[in-house]
Amino acid sequence: MTETIRSPKCAPSSFQRIGDMLRLLEATLPIQRRVVHAGDSIYQAGMAFGCLYVVNSGFFKMVNLSDEGREQVVSVHFKGDWLGLDGIAAGHYGCDAVAMDVGEVWVIRYEALLKAALSAPALLTALHEAMSRELVRDHDSLLSLCTLPADARVAGFLRYWADALAQRGLRTDQITLHMTRAEMGNYLGMTLESVSRALSRLARCDLIHFIEKGRRDICIPKVEALTSFIQGLTAPMKAAQLH
Repeated sequence: MTETIRSPKCAPSSFQRIGDMLRLLEATLPIQRRVVHAGDSIYQAGMAFGCLYVVNSGFFKMVNLSDEGREQVVSVHFKGDWLGLDGIAAGHYGCDAVAMDVGEVWVIRYEALLKAALSAPALLTALHEAMSRELVRDHDSLLSLCTLPADARVAGFLRYWADALAQRGLRTDQITLHMTRAEMGNYLGMTLESVSRALSRLARCDLIHFIEKGRRDICIPKVEALTSFIQGLTAPMKAAQLH
C-alpha cells in the first residue's frame, strides 16, 4: 500500500484542493459509493450518460477501441479526478473507464449536481476546474506524443505519475505502476520493446531502480532528475528549431 506523506513542494495546495472538493461533494450531494477491483468497468463507451464519477481512491484508465478492435489507453486517473465528462455533450460515454487497482468511485447523478449547484455555486466551479484540468492533460499528452523522443516520453510518464502522487500527499520515491509495459507503450505510442529499452536506459543512468526484476515497483531517487533528463534530450531539438 502506498504510504501517505506530504511533499514539501507541490503537495500542500493540491492536496488541500482535492480534499476540499471531496468534502464539498460529500456535504452537498447524494453520493453512491462504489468499491471496484482491478479490471472492473465503471462504464463503457456508448452507454447513455447520466452520472459523473469522482475517484476517491485507486487508479483508473480510460480506454478506446480502434476500428480494428485494438485497445487504446487514452488517459489515467487518480484520486480527485472526475470520470465521464466526455458524456455530457454527446449524451453517451465516449470511452471505457476501467479500474487498475482496488479503489472507490463516487457516483453522482448529473441532474442532481446541476440542481444542487443552484444553492451551492462552488459545485459548478469544481466541475469547471475538472474540465479545465482535463483539457490541459489532453494537450500535454498530445504534445508529448508529437514532440518527445522515446526515452523522454517514458521519463515524462514516470514524472507525471510521481507528480500526481505528490499532489495527493503520497510518497514519490517508490511508486507502483498499475500498468503493464504493453499498456505503457499503448498509452505513449510506443512498442512494448521500446518501453522496456527506455526503462533499462533510465535505470543505467541511475534515474530509476527496479525493486524486483519484472515487477511494477519502481524507485525514483529524485523526481527532479527525470525533469533534467527530459530537458537534456529536448534541448538539442529546440536549438535546431531556432536555426
